[in-house]
Amino acid sequence: MARGRLTSSFPALRHRNFRRYAVGQTISLAGFWMQSVAQGWLVFRLSGSELALGTVAFVGYLPVLLFSPVAGVVADRVSKYRLILATQTLAMLLAVVQGLVVWTEVATVPIVAGMAFCMGVIGSFDLPTRQSFMVEMVGLEDLPSAIALNASVFNTARVVGPALAGVLVAVAGEAPCFFLNGVSYLAALWALLGMHLPAARPRAGAGRASGLRSGLAYVRHRPVLASLLGTLGLVSALALQSNVLMPSLAERVFGRGARGFGVLLTAYGVGAVITALRLASRTYSAVEQRRNLLLGLWGMATGLLVVAASPSYPMALVGQLVAGFGMLRYTATTNVLVQTLTEDPYRGRVMGIHTMMFAGAAPFGALALGSLARAIGPQPTLVVSGAGALAAAMWLATRPRFP
Repeated sequence: MARGRLTSSFPALRHRNFRRYAVGQTISLAGFWMQSVAQGWLVFRLSGSELALGTVAFVGYLPVLLFSPVAGVVADRVSKYRLILATQTLAMLLAVVQGLVVWTEVATVPIVAGMAFCMGVIGSFDLPTRQSFMVEMVGLEDLPSAIALNASVFNTARVVGPALAGVLVAVAGEAPCFFLNGVSYLAALWALLGMHLPAARPRAGAGRASGLRSGLAYVRHRPVLASLLGTLGLVSALALQSNVLMPSLAERVFGRGARGFGVLLTAYGVGAVITALRLASRTYSAVEQRRNLLLGLWGMATGLLVVAASPSYPMALVGQLVAGFGMLRYTATTNVLVQTLTEDPYRGRVMGIHTMMFAGAAPFGALALGSLARAIGPQPTLVVSGAGALAAAMWLATRPRFP
């Protein structure tokens, strides 16, 4: 009875493989967010510098810019399932190594940055592959529901992980968060190993360079895809990197420490989960998708500007809630449109470009925001983040026949 109500409300849950995937990812991503909070706080504790926070974020995201387009080509040519198994296993092992480095107290900012780079290399292959694998679990008809539910899983973990990490870091330090992240990958591997999938059929094609060029040409000749992906790069570089400033905001502005940092990220995640569940529960027309894009960007901009102007910690939490609501509505809608507008033979390559714009633009934004915050403080810098979302909204609003 309960399952029937869930599957009628969220069509993607009709698929056994996706149900397993959602459970595994909820646990694994909670660990990921615990590690993310611990890493940010570790860097800030070691350096006391917003620039160091931005630099480590830059190094962590740089591999996505360098490798994700090629990773998309690889995803179109090999078994996505086996590639995801490999990346999740490598990420698990690396998280344990990171925990050992922190636990033995040999961590320095350069060492943390080096580990972040290695995790970024793994992520550059993992993210576009998992995104393009979604359609193999649920089919094209239920893909929008799956993307929105996947976003709700990601952001539910964003609620739970930072809240737990804030308490754990305050009580026991950063190392346990890295170890728990390593353990959490076992849930993702359990979900993958129990899936029932048809035999993979690798695609034939030209070499990697030719494949990458064909993917870029495919996007270039489709103005809607080009507009969606170009705007995503701008928003990712500025608005989506605002959370790199949260350790400084929590400590320097509000004096709330690691727990306050965790709660700021949790509020952002709560806003995202609320809108993700709404998006997953129904189908939207083209006009409504356009509305969702603009509403998401306006909401993100408004929330970030509220945080920038907040005289108190509770008001900053409200701003984070609104920013998270807008962020998810915009990014999930963009993902749905990109995937539904892309033909299956090009899906891996286009999602590789999507990953490059979504996470590959992030290192430059993180470095720029960290540098600016060092000079003028985190709250004035958040105005720049909000302005990025506003600019994207105004540009998309002028696009004819969009989407």
